[in-house]
Amino acid sequence: MKTHSFTLSGNIVDIQNKKIFPGTVTVKDSKIFKIEENKNAYDNYILPGFVDAHIHIESSTLIPSEFARLSVLNGTVATVSDPHEIGNVLGIDGIRYMIRNSKKVPFKFYFGAPSCVPATSFETAGAEIGAEQIRELFEKDGLHYLSEMMNYPGVLHKDPVVMEKIKIAKELNRPIDGHAPGLKGEDAKNYISSGIETDHECYTLDEALDKLKYGMKIIIREGSAAKNYDALHPVIKDHSDNVMFCSDDKHPNDLIVGQIDKIVSRSVANGYDMFDVLKCACINPVKHYKLDVGLLISGDPADFIVVNNLKEFRVLKTYIDGQLVADNGKTLIDRVDEEIVNNFNAGLKKPSDFEVEGKEGTIRVIEAIDGQIITNEIHSPAKIQNGMLVSDTGNDVLKIAVVERYKDGKPAVAFIKNFGLKKGAIASCIAHDSHNIIAVGVTDQDICHAVNAVIGNKGGLAVAHEGKVEVLPLPVAGIMTTEDGYTVAEKYTKLDKLVKQLGTKLYAPFITLSFMALPVIPQLKLSDLGLFDGIKFGFVDLYT
Repeated sequence: MKTHSFTLSGNIVDIQNKKIFPGTVTVKDSKIFKIEENKNAYDNYILPGFVDAHIHIESSTLIPSEFARLSVLNGTVATVSDPHEIGNVLGIDGIRYMIRNSKKVPFKFYFGAPSCVPATSFETAGAEIGAEQIRELFEKDGLHYLSEMMNYPGVLHKDPVVMEKIKIAKELNRPIDGHAPGLKGEDAKNYISSGIETDHECYTLDEALDKLKYGMKIIIREGSAAKNYDALHPVIKDHSDNVMFCSDDKHPNDLIVGQIDKIVSRSVANGYDMFDVLKCACINPVKHYKLDVGLLISGDPADFIVVNNLKEFRVLKTYIDGQLVADNGKTLIDRVDEEIVNNFNAGLKKPSDFEVEGKEGTIRVIEAIDGQIITNEIHSPAKIQNGMLVSDTGNDVLKIAVVERYKDGKPAVAFIKNFGLKKGAIASCIAHDSHNIIAVGVTDQDICHAVNAVIGNKGGLAVAHEGKVEVLPLPVAGIMTTEDGYTVAEKYTKLDKLVKQLGTKLYAPFITLSFMALPVIPQLKLSDLGLFDGIKFGFVDLYT
């Protein structure tokens, strides 16, 4: 392996000692050999690289090698990556696909062993990862942590399989990530006491403070759909030792704009101590997860960034193990040719497959919330035409459907509010966490056209209207592509614009849609098996 040796001068940002001084970094054999102070004047700043403390690479629709090419432009040198999206489709083989591909580029991916594949028994997934496979991923594949334990009822009720996975992680000294939106009080205390150390799902300040009180570390999430920064940022002031930043899910057009760098500049603009903010962005993830990522200290790997100033944090250069991987907005990581893997067996549908016989009464409706992945349950009068339940565009109550992708089956159908479509339909095979096909639309015909476009491409995103369909194919596991990241971002932006022309006001309609099938996030969701109440943790009828 080629090593790198050079010197680089600038204003050194010593986060741990809260100092800024002009100096020179000497890199020898890809490590920081020494850092020397001088008396020169510089207009740039050298600091440790940013670490995204929790992200699903798959949600970018890019394979890891292509994700890295874009991520380094944001000053990201490492990610704590949960591969449970591909795990739900292809199991342990899918995780190994991500690991193999990630090793082909100069970027530090730290993958976790998915704790919940499938997320629940209330949906159909393409694979299952049991306790012994968790052990194998730790011992044979060297994975770094037990990724988000979404089955918090299983933890609270001491489900034997759940507890065995936690026990293996503890035995092998692996950190354990949490996922418990809204959990507070004794339930939060008991969940944390089982050994779970972090949560990126807090959506109120009270909830975050409650979990901090019981010893949990809070990861503030600002992704494409779930945006919790506004609610949670006050914890930075008094709890910076126990706070990290993450993207969780980031679509390609947003990844090009920024990542952790944007959270940092925003936090400094909000008046928080810069060193505290950088501790959250650079230091805490490395120490918590025991990552082999440099912190701008002699002897460390030469992982650092150069930024224009300490307000904007515009990234000028990114170095990983001493290699320059991004330079003034240009990625220096080469593209990688990669094989296609998938698990997709659904057959084409007919419009009649999405029909639901109606009766007078009130139906349960999923209320989507822009910027959140939680939902509400609201009730609405059933709208019936020719004996069938139909979308009510006047009240913005639209039909939503989930179609299993792993074998042929009848679609599950319900209704959703706040998508705002006045015409047409959209469909996606990115549907957390089992990645069945999810669609929302005004008519059964348009829903069927969008769904069939996804099926025809064995995965992807689609927009349908008046017989015309636009598609972004995602042939890798039905959720990613090997295409160039910039090309994918351009195609995604085009689809996003089309959806907004159909009437939606949602910031990220596709990624919001992707979470409407996730039963472990309250309250009302739709899996391929039916309408699910995430608070009662059970199926409910469409009619109240």
